[in-house]
Amino acid sequence: MPKRGYHHGNLRQALIEAALELIEARGPTGFTLSEAAKQAGVTPAAVYRHFDGREDLIAEAARQGYEIFADLMDFAYQSGQPSALKAFEATGRAYLAFARKYPGHYIAMFESGISVNRTPDLAAVAGRANAVLERAATDLSQHIPEDRRPPASMFSAHIWALSHGVVELFARNSPGRASPFPADDLLETGIGIYLRGLGLVRPDE
Repeated sequence: MPKRGYHHGNLRQALIEAALELIEARGPTGFTLSEAAKQAGVTPAAVYRHFDGREDLIAEAARQGYEIFADLMDFAYQSGQPSALKAFEATGRAYLAFARKYPGHYIAMFESGISVNRTPDLAAVAGRANAVLERAATDLSQHIPEDRRPPASMFSAHIWALSHGVVELFARNSPGRASPFPADDLLETGIGIYLRGLGLVRPDE
């Protein structure tokens, strides 16, 4: 295997890409730093020039994932403007699209057990991603009478949980979890039911 890290002059990124491949194939605890080094085509000792251990490597993969995720969520939010409803629904679809397109990053972010507060940079970008969904929820909730309006943070947390549940159960080919409905339809109808309960979507929509 060619030494991709040295050849491209970016050993650190080569190790991250190797880790992402291993995370996708085996899960976040299914590989060693030595295996990540071998996948990148370098010696195990070379890993420690950039990362103190496997968790640091996974945390950086998660940070890069959150960067991509936050950008996708913001693009989705902006694409739905000026309709608060379309912007909100677009963020839900973006969540599902991200999980499908970037499974290694998704696992590192949400299934590795790495805290988003592990580093200031990771916490900052995770907060940026969450802020997009909360902003979309805030915009949409302005259409609810104030005495019945849930906090935007609760509103966005409900939809984040719904999106995450659909991904975990039905969008990533979990064994024994096949659904008779496409994951996109499950998410769309679930969000629709939630929004109808808040009076934001008419029953016939």
